[in-house]
Amino acid sequence: MKTRFKPKFNIKKGDSVVVITGDDKDPRKPRKVLEVITDKNRVLVEGVNIVTKHTKPSAQNTKGGIMKIEAPIAISNVMLWDSKSHAPSKISRTREGGKLIRTAKKSGEVIK
Repeated sequence: MKTRFKPKFNIKKGDSVVVITGDDKDPRKPRKVLEVITDKNRVLVEGVNIVTKHTKPSAQNTKGGIMKIEAPIAISNVMLWDSKSHAPSKISRTREGGKLIRTAKKSGEVIK
């Protein structure tokens, strides 16, 4: 994605999210974000989009073989989990004292 400005996302590494579309859709099961790939608009979510990868033996993996790993999914397919209302929620971003504060629109709780 070639753009002039870097996109801003409401989801960060370590957040609890819910997959709202796709094969792993489960709007009641929060999962942890392992990585946010901003240049491709994708996120790596724990236990979602498991793919099999065939690997050759190497110094780190002496056996090689077939491994199951998580693959990134589109950031539009996940929604932040609101722990207070126990549901997915949209996010509002405001500045307070020069710092960006993320709050859940459903409950008004500040997300750290």
